[in-house]
Amino acid sequence: MSESTAAGRAARPPVPALTRPRRLRAGDRIGIVAPSGPVPGERLEAGLDIVRGWGLEPVVAPHVLDKHPSGYLAGADHDRAQDLRDLWCDPSIAAVLCARGGYGVQRMVDLVDWEAMRAAGPKAFIGYSDITALHEAFATRLRMATVHGPMAAAETFLQDGPTQEHLRRTLFTPEDTRQLTSASAATLVPGTASGVTLGGCVSLLASDLGTPHARPSAAGGILILEDVGEETYRLDRIVTQLLRAGWLDGVAGVVLGSWQDCDPYEDVRALFADLLGGLGVPIVEEFGFGHCPSTLTVPLGVPAVLDADARTLTLDVPALV
Repeated sequence: MSESTAAGRAARPPVPALTRPRRLRAGDRIGIVAPSGPVPGERLEAGLDIVRGWGLEPVVAPHVLDKHPSGYLAGADHDRAQDLRDLWCDPSIAAVLCARGGYGVQRMVDLVDWEAMRAAGPKAFIGYSDITALHEAFATRLRMATVHGPMAAAETFLQDGPTQEHLRRTLFTPEDTRQLTSASAATLVPGTASGVTLGGCVSLLASDLGTPHARPSAAGGILILEDVGEETYRLDRIVTQLLRAGWLDGVAGVVLGSWQDCDPYEDVRALFADLLGGLGVPIVEEFGFGHCPSTLTVPLGVPAVLDADARTLTLDVPALV
């Protein structure tokens, strides 16, 4: 890296703390959208029953159960974008929960009416996996904190009680979930760092590079990373792209989640030690979020302290106000 390039990258502004939406209360209406892949109807119904058990009233967008001719999209791009816009702009809806991930957000994200959504004000937005592209859009276009958490028709949400409970507590009593850790968490690089949380599925973060509204840098942030079904060489390519683009320059700390259906973890671990160890920042591994059988909910856009030695991520403030 040339000195001029390094200086230019160092000048990038740090990740800012974002506007936090309000917490949920019993009786709230929660919108259900499908921005990505097709949604199995029986799994959606099971997830809606869980949400109703929390005292919420789910409102399913009109196109959630649509199927695109491709077979891998939940209906037409414009319809998926319109569903998100309509529920978000409905003042009776307190939060929006994605039904599932898969693939498709990149095809609809620029079709969303972000000006109308900005005018509608903040509310909780929940999802992960392919939804990472929407988390980034909410951060850069609306300056709003979001929730990296399980989705209504995801098998983990349907089958794992701790996954359900951690999301419920984050949404209803967020002061109770300010300190995050897991039994599997381990120190990869020791140390302590402060920054604003960001991230998600690493392949989606790399795919966002170069797009008009992409986040310019992770500088000053606590970056959470996970993915599913990637061979080690593909993870190498993805992370190397983020490094070459300078996107990781100045990152404050890294939290590594699950790598479900990737290569053996010892190979994945060696890769991250090699590529990320040289950043000289605290790194915690196997933190228990992402595509794993039991997953933590992790707020994004919130100031936090990463203590890699204690294997904790502690939010300075609750995820929701």
